[in-house]
Amino acid sequence: MDYSIKQNDVVAKAFKNAPNNNQMLSPKIQRDITECFAKEVLGHVMKEIGNGVFSLLVDECRDVSDKEQMAVVLRYLDKCGLVQEKFVGVVHVEETTSSYLKSCIDLLFSQLGLNLEQVRGQGYDGASNMSGEFNGLQAKIMNENKSAYYVHCFAHKLNLVVVAIAKKIFEVGDFFDMVSVLLNVVGASCKRKDQLREHHQEEVRKAIGCGEIATGTGLNQELSLQRPGDTRWNSHYKTLLGLSKMFSSVVKVLEYVEKDGTDTGKRRQARGLLKYFQTFDSAFFLHMMMMILALTNGLSKTLQRKDKDIVNAISDVESTKRELEKLRTNEGWDSLMRKVYCFCEKHDIPVLDMEDAYVNPKKPRQKTGINNEHYYRVDCFFAVLDLLGEEFNDRFNEV
Repeated sequence: MDYSIKQNDVVAKAFKNAPNNNQMLSPKIQRDITECFAKEVLGHVMKEIGNGVFSLLVDECRDVSDKEQMAVVLRYLDKCGLVQEKFVGVVHVEETTSSYLKSCIDLLFSQLGLNLEQVRGQGYDGASNMSGEFNGLQAKIMNENKSAYYVHCFAHKLNLVVVAIAKKIFEVGDFFDMVSVLLNVVGASCKRKDQLREHHQEEVRKAIGCGEIATGTGLNQELSLQRPGDTRWNSHYKTLLGLSKMFSSVVKVLEYVEKDGTDTGKRRQARGLLKYFQTFDSAFFLHMMMMILALTNGLSKTLQRKDKDIVNAISDVESTKRELEKLRTNEGWDSLMRKVYCFCEKHDIPVLDMEDAYVNPKKPRQKTGINNEHYYRVDCFFAVLDLLGEEFNDRFNEV
């Protein structure tokens, strides 16, 4: 109502003279007014599309009230030739079968005055009910419109590529499990977060005083350990980056929790975390995944740009694959190990001699027949790169 009063003098005068019991502020009337605004906005979008063509973007998920909701977005070119993506509504769906989703889309299109014949593209995730070749939503729409080509969301595909590493390489999965436990312990209370922030600020002040880091606009911003999202693996890069920069502060907080914590369970967890994160293994996997996620994070941001077309997207994917392939060279390995050794030296973490025989911590008495370099380079680093290459080729094939 405040907005309406500011925009229209007649409405403002009417409200000024209206009695207190007739201010049109009841929830029912407010919802009606909001719905009118929504119809005006949708009417403008439909007028902009007209009889033109557009792509259909759909995703469904459960809301906080445990109701399945389907979000619908239309992607089209406006009169100026610019790409527009407009959110046109959320539809409650009782089922997530492809047939039911298709009927909901038909109903929404009839309400908006649109036709399936106008659809020139479909963008969903890779769930079987959406992408199924014979009975998926995309197949049902293509049966009515052969020009509605389906493209699996590239950013979602990339997310699945990175998820595969954690699922199939146990050492990497174990590392991320420990990072998750670390975030639960360090970020369990506001007090610990404040401790972490204060310790890091003190570390930064010391580093500036010693001339180890430079000062300037935009430098040395306040950091925090961001909790990563399971459905967006590029967020893990920020978490690992924060962990590497705040490692000394994280150790101090863990030592405090172990010594003075009130929760016995958290104290045991802090002890185990200190033991794990002060090993060469943790330093190696931290920097290896930071190196890999830095590349995939950049690609993820590129793939989510509005002006990105499919040809340029594939070109960017190929470029990332070439960069990952370069990591297999001696130069890539040496660069990784320099970072690991420097990190270990800075934080007093014992360094392994790469020429020594590798000892399996699960079977310390059994001879492995390989040295440390073979294990970390071939069995860990190359194994991750090989799996990444396979996943990229499978999910971003020529078709």
